[in-house]
Amino acid sequence: MHSTKNASPISPSSPSALKCWLLAARPKTLIAGLSPVLIGASFAARLETVSLAIFALCLLFSISLQIGTNFANDYFDFIKGADTSSRKGPARAVQSGWIRPITMRNAAVAAFSLSIVSAVPLLMRIGVAYIPLMLLCILAGIFYTGGKRPLGYLGLGDLLVFVFYGPVAVCCTALTLLLYLPLELLYLSLAPGFLSCAILCINNLRDADEDRKCGKMTLVARFGKTFGRVQYICYLLGAGIVLLFSQGLLPALLFAILTRKPITIVLKKETDLNAALGMTAFLLTAYTLFLCYAFLWL
Repeated sequence: MHSTKNASPISPSSPSALKCWLLAARPKTLIAGLSPVLIGASFAARLETVSLAIFALCLLFSISLQIGTNFANDYFDFIKGADTSSRKGPARAVQSGWIRPITMRNAAVAAFSLSIVSAVPLLMRIGVAYIPLMLLCILAGIFYTGGKRPLGYLGLGDLLVFVFYGPVAVCCTALTLLLYLPLELLYLSLAPGFLSCAILCINNLRDADEDRKCGKMTLVARFGKTFGRVQYICYLLGAGIVLLFSQGLLPALLFAILTRKPITIVLKKETDLNAALGMTAFLLTAYTLFLCYAFLWL
């Protein structure tokens, strides 16, 4: 085995250093971290004038936490053999040889550290009683694919994504800004959770065969692709129901029209699911922007 002591942290055959890190951060899915904060903050701003500095810290915590999770997934999935040359999704930085494993691990630690630093003033505002919740968010990001029994490999990924990218992120954002929690937000917070789970479901459908081979037993790998297709439709249906009861029939119908194409792709047994992934991320983006507009100006 040759030594890598003096090797560059980025493979010379890789894209530019900046592009490597941008791809590793998985920018197309970062809306999952932005969405709940924007929804919680816009709902809070409808009720009271909110602090832009606190809002910015909420965004920083959420995005650094998600990027840290993405970096950790890139590292741990490679170490555990879940990422191989037969991967159907976008290239992973470590598996492709663009970034060394130890460099990716250190980057994940740095991102998680940034999330802790950004959380300190937020905890000073709402109270140290919320420290366990903050730590739980970070530990969930690490042990999603890390540890001897990764939560994502046990089929708990959907539950974690729904809880932390839905009710936890939305409600904690509003609580931090208002110092109280509007009860109506408990219901609205389900929507970004459903749509973030839909994004995850597309990933799991696309990677089901490879996941099953390496023991990564997501719900789709465990129960089959038909289950995954039904699961995806149910997540979109859940988000549509929230929109129907919170904003009315017309927005819900427009949302249903937007879901038609990604659902059509998902229902086809042999197709490129990466296109549906992009469409689902767009759905979450459009949904988020509409709710923000509705809360602030309607």
